[in-house]
Amino acid sequence: MRLHCDTNLWTGPRRQISGLALSILLFSFSAVTTQAENKKPSSSQDGKYFDANGDPTYNIGPDDKVDWYTYSGYLRYSAECLRCHGPDGLGSSYAPSLVDSLKSIDYDQFMATVAQGKQDLSAGQEKVMPSLGLDKNVMCYIDDIYVYLKARSDGALSRDRPASHEPKPKSAKDAEDACMGPE
Repeated sequence: MRLHCDTNLWTGPRRQISGLALSILLFSFSAVTTQAENKKPSSSQDGKYFDANGDPTYNIGPDDKVDWYTYSGYLRYSAECLRCHGPDGLGSSYAPSLVDSLKSIDYDQFMATVAQGKQDLSAGQEKVMPSLGLDKNVMCYIDDIYVYLKARSDGALSRDRPASHEPKPKSAKDAEDACMGPE
């Protein structure tokens, strides 16, 4: 008996499988494109972007250039949050993944948790997020940290340092000076 191997993917049963695979691929691409379009900011003011709810959000151009606040959030996260929540917001043995947390909490919940702290007793293990409401190194940049983590959570930003960013707006410098106070 001679075995026959059909290597042409466009004939017979393999054509049906390939057609199905192609349909799934096109549907997936369409869903990703729609999801990316839905993540576009609704408005902006002085280089700061906002979603439909008026919450701060990120803006990433087609060339992967990020807005200033997302870049600043990357820097501030790395300086203030990384030691507990791990590189790139992915969590550690000490604190949970913020990339995952931002999939289920909104801006107001994020702000409240950072400002007021949180205590969680589960499975006999106590986890404590300290209150950072008086820490200017965090609170003066909280929107920046949020938009960076939101971009990571939405899959819009990779784990790498953003390669390029928009210039720092004057309004960002003015807000920083007002919040941090005189040197």
